[in-house]
Amino acid sequence: MEHLPTLAVTVGEPAGIGPDLCLQQASLSPNAKLVFFADPQLLRDRAKLLGLDIQINELQISEVSKNYHDNELNVVPVSLATTSAPGHLDKANSSYVLETLNQAVQACQQGYCDAMVTAPVHKGIINDAGFGFSGHTEFIAEKVNAYPVMMLACPGLRVALATTHLPLRDVSDAITPDSLKTLLRIINHDLKTRFAIEKPVIYVCGLNPHAGEGGHLGHEEIEVISPTLEALREQENMNLIGPLSADTLFTPKYLDQADAVLAMFHDQGLPVLKHMGFGNAVNITLGLPIIRTSVDHGTALELAGTGKADIGSLQQAILTAVEMVNNSR
Repeated sequence: MEHLPTLAVTVGEPAGIGPDLCLQQASLSPNAKLVFFADPQLLRDRAKLLGLDIQINELQISEVSKNYHDNELNVVPVSLATTSAPGHLDKANSSYVLETLNQAVQACQQGYCDAMVTAPVHKGIINDAGFGFSGHTEFIAEKVNAYPVMMLACPGLRVALATTHLPLRDVSDAITPDSLKTLLRIINHDLKTRFAIEKPVIYVCGLNPHAGEGGHLGHEEIEVISPTLEALREQENMNLIGPLSADTLFTPKYLDQADAVLAMFHDQGLPVLKHMGFGNAVNITLGLPIIRTSVDHGTALELAGTGKADIGSLQQAILTAVEMVNNSR
């Protein structure tokens, strides 16, 4: 019998659409075993609200190999701090959200799960509860002591980010030769090992308009980006193209040749990707000792409990995690 990957799926913010998406996923048959980390009663209540007939199998993660039930929603119980209603945030449940992440990370580290997939959380309410939380990527990276690289992907495009959740005024200072070398080594390595691309072609955006226009619109390309790319080409034989002006790089002429694009900041690359693939895009964290994918959208509080949430991104996150596990094997 084929050995199916086992994926740890965190249900995310209980007041958002994460529970809806996971319940909808239960009726599908991905090429994987899905283990959801959530409060079982939350899922029962949401299933009733959505009119879904879902059978829940509660199990401990150490029992997954023998107690997993194919035709049920397999749930590792994590208790809510307080009851949750669709669309109504409660900071008391922030500790619950973080505990689901903690347990899913541990399940991957301990070998019970092959990868983790995360439904959306609400960063604001977690911070309101007094937890320093800037996002899934940073939280998980700290837990596994790794340097994370955020990459979003949809059919035909992968975009990694040199900086993530920074104010624009801080971006230039954060882009250094050392940081770029680390980023590009991770991207190159993971494209090989987790996407089975033998010699990745990575296109690199400039930071400034027109990639600095020869120094007339900024010096970061001349002083930092170009010398770093040249060193990696010569010393490590990486296939790096750029730096190129972002307004021309994101055109078919270049993208048809690219295995991935490195954008210098969040809103340089992600608007293009989300325009191309919103609803079917996936957030991937490179550079970790575990495999982690996520949806490309937020909690959509206004859709929670309505049955109108689009499951496409969660499906893509699961499929991508399966692909990465199989390639890593």
